[in-house]
Amino acid sequence: MVTVGWLIRLEAKPGQEADVEHSLKAGLARIRELPEPIAWIAIRLGPSTFGIFEAYSDEEARQTLLAVGSALLAKKASLFARPPLIEKVDILAAKLPEERPRAEDNTSS
Repeated sequence: MVTVGWLIRLEAKPGQEADVEHSLKAGLARIRELPEPIAWIAIRLGPSTFGIFEAYSDEEARQTLLAVGSALLAKKASLFARPPLIEKVDILAAKLPEERPRAEDNTSS
């Protein structure tokens, strides 16, 4: 169950839009290695405006990943026209895929 999250708005510098898009797409591989966030979505809101939505199971997980995410964004600061706008969100309702057992977890007798 997800209860909290982050909504992050990013504004690319002129000419850096493709690099921001590439960085967001490449970031998915790192996110998949982590147990949280439960949901991570990179979005494009306009020609130079991007966003990230992250959903977490609880406040502790959200705060733990804040430092990691902030460090990654700081490394890419040269791509942005202004510092990222990072907003806490409380999740009121969500529809997420059900967790399915991995193939190696299925044992037949």
